[in-house]
Amino acid sequence: MDTVTLRRYRIDDAAAVNCLFREVYGDHYVQPHVYLPWMISQNHCEGRWHSLVALMNDKICGHATLFRQAASHSLTAELALSVVHPETRGQNIATLLGQQLLIHAQALDCRGVTIKQVTHHPYTQRMAAGLGFHSCGLLPDYVPTPFGGPGRETIIVGHCCIDGYRRPLPKLVWPEACRELMLHLETAFGTTDNAAPWKGPKVHFEYASGRYDMVLKALEDDLFRQLGQLPAQWLISLRLRLAEGFASALHKLAAVGFIFTGIAPDDRSEGWLALFHRGYQQPALTLHCSHMQRLQEQIRQTSEIKPQ
Repeated sequence: MDTVTLRRYRIDDAAAVNCLFREVYGDHYVQPHVYLPWMISQNHCEGRWHSLVALMNDKICGHATLFRQAASHSLTAELALSVVHPETRGQNIATLLGQQLLIHAQALDCRGVTIKQVTHHPYTQRMAAGLGFHSCGLLPDYVPTPFGGPGRETIIVGHCCIDGYRRPLPKLVWPEACRELMLHLETAFGTTDNAAPWKGPKVHFEYASGRYDMVLKALEDDLFRQLGQLPAQWLISLRLRLAEGFASALHKLAAVGFIFTGIAPDDRSEGWLALFHRGYQQPALTLHCSHMQRLQEQIRQTSEIKPQ
């Protein structure tokens, strides 16, 4: 068996990385920058991407990166853009790349790393669990499928704390509907009496990849009324600061069609965001994490009950 070696990305690797993504995903990968070698190089030069590549017989056969918003001074990075050529699969290349990048995250002074796991197949889910990520939330119909076809891909959010750091959840009384999941996540991440300070605007709203993304500091009454008036056909992904008042917000959002789908780290602070979605078509999924499996089954059951 040929030996696989890992090394840091070099500026002249851009064309080969571009070819690797094209060979594996054709024209369907959701991050457009991988299709333009110029952008691959620019992201590295600006400090947004910190990549490793795997080589076999001097040819790049694998790639993964730590993605950071360079201008945001975030203490969190994302393990992303993981791809392995089909001819070299089965040699744990993606896991080896991930292990080394988690070590590199310490050198970048990160306090945690997130990962978005696809649900079309179980491989990234198994890899994430093996690397120490805890799955904490679902993003239904998050992006157009990168595997071809007309459907959309549901994503599992995972988080791994860097050694020596914690990202505890606020100590809250969890509603019965999500208590089992949240108690599990308390065990994984711990709890704190002090909520992390909010950073950024109170409301962020944009359109991305066929959905409407919202990030809210709090669900104020006037804003809640406006949410209920948004077009019914919109696919909406809403992230709400996980803090006091969560139970009330969960109940109110459910009344206008939003379903709770777990939590995710806030990449602008050391806190957490509660995930809510509306307008998706949730198929039955078989997931590696038993907690995410139960969550998606609850989501499907709840989505069959129409709000009054």
